[in-house]
Amino acid sequence: ELTREENIAYTSLRHPADITLKTGVDDDGNGYKDDIYGYNFASNTSKIRTDDGHGTHVAGTVAAVNNNGIGVCGVAGGTGNNDGVRIMSIQIFDDTGGAQAGVSDVARGIEYAANNGALILQCSWGVPNSGGLTDEEWGSSASRVEKDAIDYFISMKRPTGPLDGGIAIFAAGNENTAVSYPAAYGNVVAVTALGTDFTPSSFTNFGAPADIAAPGGDAGYNNNSYGDIFSTLPVNKGKYGYMQGTSMACPHTSGVAALIVSLAYGQLTNTDVWNILESTTENHYS
Repeated sequence: ELTREENIAYTSLRHPADITLKTGVDDDGNGYKDDIYGYNFASNTSKIRTDDGHGTHVAGTVAAVNNNGIGVCGVAGGTGNNDGVRIMSIQIFDDTGGAQAGVSDVARGIEYAANNGALILQCSWGVPNSGGLTDEEWGSSASRVEKDAIDYFISMKRPTGPLDGGIAIFAAGNENTAVSYPAAYGNVVAVTALGTDFTPSSFTNFGAPADIAAPGGDAGYNNNSYGDIFSTLPVNKGKYGYMQGTSMACPHTSGVAALIVSLAYGQLTNTDVWNILESTTENHYS
């Protein structure tokens, strides 16, 4: 976990006004007070709270600094000299990872990310056992507000950014059944999980909505945790540890998407990024 001062330095390019440390003041006028690191939509506060380790583990897979002899290397972590991916924290679960904000608050979080410059929506969450619907059925339900927010994130023009539009990447789910929503939505990249032997993880959801498989671990492999994904954890959880799930596969894909954007700064659309992701994969299973 970074100290407040370290976080201020890390995020200074995103919210320079709110870094004045005037507590309780919306310095940058974006409608959210003190949102230096992002915003917590589960409790409607700027305080990003320590979770049960899930979010920290996901973040490390994307953004842990490379080649510094400490912990793990993130897919797009860079060298620590402002050349790695930057993360905007949008919290939609409480401190234990259990309670989730309502769909309208989740939608506000997605819109906040778009409005504040995020290009890749990394979503290691979903609604269990919600597969089997059509996009129309899902979009006409209570989840309509989430669908609209995702569409907004994808289509919103970012004239000063390195990418035309955004790309949303979702974990497929862990019930060994049809891909869950929102991952099953046709406008997002749905990520399933692979074990260390390049076969589908025993828990991963699957089916036609799936787009890409990435390392997600499988504790059943060799009957020990070493088949899982090693990444960062909160300090009170030991700093580093193993987890498994399509939640762990999803950030591998998001990290690669970030690298694609960085290598072709200002020359790609979100469709280009999607096409590059899919066209550079290997077909290990059908």
